[in-house]
Amino acid sequence: MGPQRMFGMTPWVRRLIVANLIVFLLQMKVFVNPWFMGTFGFAPLDAVARPWTVVTYLFLHGNFLHLAFNLLALYVFGPPVEERMGGSPFILYYALCGVGGAALSFALAMTFQQVQPMVGASAAVYGVMLAFAWAWPDQPISVFPLPEPIAAKWLVTFAVAISLVLALLPLAGFVASDGVAHLAHLGGLATGWLYLKSADWRLARAERHLRRASEPSVLVHPARAARASAAPKPRRSERDPAQAEIDRVLDKISARGIESLTPAERRFLAEMSRKMRGRS
Repeated sequence: MGPQRMFGMTPWVRRLIVANLIVFLLQMKVFVNPWFMGTFGFAPLDAVARPWTVVTYLFLHGNFLHLAFNLLALYVFGPPVEERMGGSPFILYYALCGVGGAALSFALAMTFQQVQPMVGASAAVYGVMLAFAWAWPDQPISVFPLPEPIAAKWLVTFAVAISLVLALLPLAGFVASDGVAHLAHLGGLATGWLYLKSADWRLARAERHLRRASEPSVLVHPARAARASAAPKPRRSERDPAQAEIDRVLDKISARGIESLTPAERRFLAEMSRKMRGRS
């Protein structure tokens, strides 16, 4: 069973939304001086002196619309992604996308000498949007004011294009920076892509290994193999419970694809693959 929802939100999505709201209220009502943004916003050239900002910048926002967009996107896309990944992998993925956004900003700052602090959870939120489109690319998403829903994969593509334009225009000197971490959006997306690609590769490798391990060995004497094939096969309920579960998960992959596995089934597949590799 996946994470339980409350008010339509899974546990980590709910905690992240509450944390962002609390910090924004503090930012607007208590810490209104520039010190707060300068201390906890991410300034790429000052990152070495203030390493905590690679995480804290995710909870600061430039204005209410900036906050509202991120929280709305997290509310829409976050719960299905958390349910699919599981709670701990989800928050790890969210944090990695945020740090990846800061890392790209830091790398580009070495060339463009951008010193203004950047704020916003968009790097992590864009990573969540990518994970949603990765799992359900053709899922229709209603976007105001478009008259028809748009597929998740095209929505993410459009978001990437907008972020790229808004990041490059200030760097080229055409407009002033708005302080929003547009470069971080792209870093979050790139980090998310690498994470998801790696996870899919590891899961596919585990599946291949278990399928090979479940097949009868070809290095068996022909007479013995014939006797084994002629013998009545035990029912699944009579087999070793672990092997029966392996067979069930592999059958599910064959019927519905590897993306249909629950977080628990994914963990089981990876764990059994590691155990079998340890025995070989």
